[in-house]
This record gives sequence, structure tokens and C-alpha cells, in this order.
Amino acid sequence: MHPPSRSPSLNLIVLKQPFFVIQIEFFSITRTDEEVSVVGEIHEELLGPCIKIKGPMTHDLTGIMAAFTAPLKEAEVPIFAISTWNTDYVLVPTEKLQEACTALEKDGMDLRGNENFCHIISSWPFENNSLGLVI
Repeated sequence: MHPPSRSPSLNLIVLKQPFFVIQIEFFSITRTDEEVSVVGEIHEELLGPCIKIKGPMTHDLTGIMAAFTAPLKEAEVPIFAISTWNTDYVLVPTEKLQEACTALEKDGMDLRGNENFCHIISSWPFENNSLGLVI
């Protein structure tokens, strides 16, 4: 493992709900004032916890996603990265969450307050259809 990053420490949050990523050919997203509905055919599903950089961040910062994901690459934790206007997120496999948290902390990231949560989520029995999706 490389020594801690020279980048400033990032403050991270492990989000409590599971997230999913799907690959679809057809989809429809409808938003009303009461709901958002997503309809589509599922080909592949990734379900797991999401780690978020506390934001919002200014837009003149560089290398944030690289600094965020480098320790995960080194620890061989697969990710699915998402960037938004305010911040960045990575989804990791449930069984790799504890390794991800450990690698990020060793690199100087601030996960204080998430220690027990990382352990709890790592032991959640996420099932392929735990979101209740019709497959």
C-alpha cells in the first residue's frame, strides 16, 4: 500500500441505503410533483453501499476523484463512480465495504463516525432482488 496521499483529507460518508446500477436498452423516467418512476428492462444489476464525499465542493479543485479512488484501486476494491455538481460518490460491492473503508482511512480520508456502520453494512445480506425489482 502506498503512503498516505498528498491530497488534503477528504471527509467521507457511507450512505445508509443500498444503491443499484443497471444496464438497460429501454427506459422511461417520469417525474411528477409526487414521484419519480423508472421503467426498464434489467440486464445486469449491481447492488451495494455508496460512499460519498461530504460536499459541496468548489469547482476549481482537481484530482479529487483520483485521490478518492486510488486507495480503492490499490486495495483491489471494484467501484462504480458517479460525479455530480456538488460532490462525488463511489458504489462498492457489499462484501468489499470494510476493505474500502480501511483503505480510505489508511490513505488519510476521514471516515470518523462510519466505523461501526462500515462493519454493519458489510454483513448485510443484500440479495439480487432485495430492492423488490420485477425481473
